[in-house]
Amino acid sequence: MKAKDFDEAFDRGDDLTPYLDLKSAKVLHPVQRINVDIPKEMLQDVDQEAARIGVPRTSLIKMWIAERLDHLKTA
Repeated sequence: MKAKDFDEAFDRGDDLTPYLDLKSAKVLHPVQRINVDIPKEMLQDVDQEAARIGVPRTSLIKMWIAERLDHLKTA
């Protein structure tokens, strides 16, 4: 099925499950927004590092948290 046909079928409300490979489907983890107060100087350092490696600030912070949690799990 072409993408255009798929889009039109979706817009009509057709059942598209026969066209989907559900064996490789992934469940996305729900996201919860939080607010964190960070000192201005620390945030500037975070922004500099994010710019250095070419990622958004939030991506860098998530990467650092994930690395730390992985480290704690293996410690």
